[in-house]
Amino acid sequence: MALFFSYLLPGIPYGCAYALMAAGLVLTYRASGVFNLAFGAQAYVSALLFSIAVQHGWPVWAAFVMAVVLASPALGLAMERLLFRYTRTSGPLVKLVPALGLLIAIPSVTQMIIGTATRLPSPLVLQPWQVYFHIASTAVSGEELSTTVVTVVVVGALAVVMRSRAVGLRMRSVVESPRMAELAGVRADRTSAGAWALSSLFAGLAGVLLAPIYSQVSSSDFTALLVAAIAAAAIGGFESLPLTLAGGIGLGVAQELIAGYLPSGSILSSGLRPAFPFAVLAVALVARRTFRRGAARDPMASCDPPAPAFRPPARMTEVAVGSRVFSAVVASLLVAATLALVPGNWEFVFTFGIVLSIVFLSITLLTGMGGQISLCQATFAGAGALTAGQLAMHAVPIGLGILLGGVLAAALGAVVALPTLRLGGIAVGLLTLSFALLADNVLFLYPWSGNGASGLTVPRPQVGGVSFAGSSAFFWLALGFLVVLGVAVKLLQGGTTGRELAALRGSERAAAAVGIDVRRLRIVAFTLSAAIAGVGGALYGSLVQSISPNDFNYQFSLVYVVVVAAVGVYSVAGAVEAGVLYAVLMQLVSTMSGRFSSLLALIFGLAALTYVRHPEGVVAYGKSWVLDRAEQLTRHLQRGAGRPGGLATVGGRRRQHSGTGS
Repeated sequence: MALFFSYLLPGIPYGCAYALMAAGLVLTYRASGVFNLAFGAQAYVSALLFSIAVQHGWPVWAAFVMAVVLASPALGLAMERLLFRYTRTSGPLVKLVPALGLLIAIPSVTQMIIGTATRLPSPLVLQPWQVYFHIASTAVSGEELSTTVVTVVVVGALAVVMRSRAVGLRMRSVVESPRMAELAGVRADRTSAGAWALSSLFAGLAGVLLAPIYSQVSSSDFTALLVAAIAAAAIGGFESLPLTLAGGIGLGVAQELIAGYLPSGSILSSGLRPAFPFAVLAVALVARRTFRRGAARDPMASCDPPAPAFRPPARMTEVAVGSRVFSAVVASLLVAATLALVPGNWEFVFTFGIVLSIVFLSITLLTGMGGQISLCQATFAGAGALTAGQLAMHAVPIGLGILLGGVLAAALGAVVALPTLRLGGIAVGLLTLSFALLADNVLFLYPWSGNGASGLTVPRPQVGGVSFAGSSAFFWLALGFLVVLGVAVKLLQGGTTGRELAALRGSERAAAAVGIDVRRLRIVAFTLSAAIAGVGGALYGSLVQSISPNDFNYQFSLVYVVVVAAVGVYSVAGAVEAGVLYAVLMQLVSTMSGRFSSLLALIFGLAALTYVRHPEGVVAYGKSWVLDRAEQLTRHLQRGAGRPGGLATVGGRRRQHSGTGS
């Protein structure tokens, strides 16, 4: 029994922190319909501010008031007022991308303002490692005691508030139907803003309570904490606070019991403990289907028209053809400059951009064409790269290994797609995120897969007597793969499958009503997308020639979605532009140090915030603006030349679609 308690008690503070963040997530989601994935970043900011204030001589109570009571609710209120109040009736992707952008941008802004110096956490009330009493010969420290007491009191107080008539009844009425609540005189906007401020206070409190557990205040620790909190919220069905509290504590305790009772030193024991909440999240999402049920509860939800699907505008023939010619000339000049003018390191940068564009094509196919959310594309890329490396170790030609890496990634994509058939919207993204975290913590650590921290060597291809070991030769190889896959995706987009995917993106129910097999189509989309990502990952491994699972961790998947969405997720050209732009900016930012080293994350994080108003992407919006001006100028010139109407006619057609890539 003493051994059992020695494993159980250390898990309680972790579980309480999960429960605190989970309660805040539930509150925000149920009051505004936004699943706030930036919650971990908010907790990080509060923990950092609290530690800095204490280190500068502030009293603990004053630092707590500043970081948790004032700064954290103010940050949440600003997020709701400036951004998320406009996404209430939007689709899942429009709600997800800005949240991911804030998850990336908030730590970057904080780092640029405060600096990159290591901040040691400070205790909130009690000294973390001081022993206050024993239970069954197991010491109870200040960290365990203070975290448990504060969590139970705060969650209990929230449960009382949610049952009160003055606050809880109004908040629950806004949750059920904001329109019906407004008809009864309830200010839905004000109630939603209050829920955001209150949930942000929970984020700040969880950050300050958990900070002493870590050796330093790091944003990555709080991001991992967020995913475990999501699992606790899923156990409670995103409704019940008592179940959420029990689920959070249960997760923390189960992790410590797993670490204590499994044999030490094995990959399973070291990987299963951090991966356990993610497995629970996947099971809870599939079993409860919370998001899909919750979305149908509002009896007045049909008052909102469906979000309009993005369609490329019709362009004059002269403008459409001129745009294509200009794009082709720019691409040709870029290729020529890469091979003849730029130095060797920049040739590598552009090759990396091309390889990354292939991975981004998988997001264009799955998200831009099919409307499905995936947060594990880097995992699929890693599966392709690690497969190619393992086959190369067994004397399989690397060219064949690249193709087989795509095949294995496609198989993984089909496996991941199967449980998503019961889900919809943001739940699909969370399920794929749990798969990515499971791969990071377990799947890629075995010698037969990713070989852990040791990694693998992936050689450059050689086909017959043609070697692609040189940088220029490999550039042409990567460009060939990009052209072939880009053309294939473009043909798919214009064919029957592409039209079915567009229908799926618009409305799954409508697509099923017209006879489209939605289940089959979703599996096809995930399979093809994963195959493209796997080929891109294998090419990346061959480019850098030495890879490890850390090159494909889940954080890259989040960044990839943000980058492609910010640039243009609906077109093949958007994927290529996103890949090259990201590679170039990464090279430029790599020369910076100190607080500006996170500038790249800040740029794309802030660009993602514009997704609410410009879901076509910043670059696509800029191109559309330029083409609009060109069209106006063309009309003016045509009128001046005496051509009535100002529209070109070719083959009886007055206009033609420029395509999403124009």
